[in-house]
Amino acid sequence: MSDEELQQGPIHAVHVELGATFAPFGGWEMPVSYAGTVAEHTAVREAVGLFDVSHLGKALVHGPGAAAFVNAALTNDLAKIGPGKAQYTLCCTETGGVTDDLIVYYVSDDELFLVPNAANTAAVVDALSAAAPDGVTVSNQHRDYAVFAVQGPRAEDVLAGLGLPTDIAYMGFVDADYQGMPVRVCRSGYTGERGFEVLPRWDDAETVFRALAASVRDAGGQVAGLGARDTLRTEMGYALHGHELSVDISPVQARVGWAVGWKKPQFWGREALLAEKESGPARRLWGLRAVDRGVLRQGLTVSRDGVPVGQTTSGTFSPTLKIGIALALLDTAPGIAAGDEVTVDVRGRSLRAEVVNPPFVEDHTK
Repeated sequence: MSDEELQQGPIHAVHVELGATFAPFGGWEMPVSYAGTVAEHTAVREAVGLFDVSHLGKALVHGPGAAAFVNAALTNDLAKIGPGKAQYTLCCTETGGVTDDLIVYYVSDDELFLVPNAANTAAVVDALSAAAPDGVTVSNQHRDYAVFAVQGPRAEDVLAGLGLPTDIAYMGFVDADYQGMPVRVCRSGYTGERGFEVLPRWDDAETVFRALAASVRDAGGQVAGLGARDTLRTEMGYALHGHELSVDISPVQARVGWAVGWKKPQFWGREALLAEKESGPARRLWGLRAVDRGVLRQGLTVSRDGVPVGQTTSGTFSPTLKIGIALALLDTAPGIAAGDEVTVDVRGRSLRAEVVNPPFVEDHTK
């Protein structure tokens, strides 16, 4: 896709005004950083950061039995939650691959709001539309709503400064308003810090973002871009579709089997995933902590005792730990375990790394 074809979010002009650098991501022109990725990352860990993630998809499943229909399609068990709760889940293929990972907002038994990844929104909407029973409609609302993430220890202060609700249980959401503009507020995030997702209407996005940005600055935080979002989620070991999850990487391999309702009688990919769970996956996701100096990246060969055993799926320099870290899919046959030492081929140089169970840093989400 050329630069001319990249889509822009509802507040692109604000990002330009703030001096953002941009890069393509999922078909969208995304702000990568403003003050620098490390500074923005540190602001989220120590105070608070504000992300514009309006590129994320939005879709509505509506009609009698909408929740029952979605529960028979997606992996996680909606019976474990109810109205006012959100849930991480997966849209899988019949062979157990992952079309997308997404968040489901349970509005009512007859209305579910979905937030898939940007590039996969159409695929999720098309798959659900094709399978929907009579009376249930699936509509793509990608440009109806913006999504802003307020993340960090002072996230509650930021929302309270705007009169938005903060007393919400983890993965709960409420519908509120800011100066008469409707906003949905969810206690969730993708950074490992306490945080909220704020969803205003697309046309109200600039007003809400500017108010949030001012409150973030008052709380000692910063507006943050895609660069910091990626370093933060990698430190937590969170999967990113196209890296740790894909149509070729199953939830069993990626260690997100916790998002599969194994006891449910039906969901897409159920038989294939049950078989893989029973037999054990041929590869499994691990974390790597660099022992030698160097930065790990995606797509590097990982070896043990000189024998290739896998490949990195994501990699970065951890601003928190000040070392290179990575996520990697490693073969299960060699019996690799946490604490083992492997080598990573970084441009012809063998960099030593320790195999670990993510997250790399402490989890403060809940």
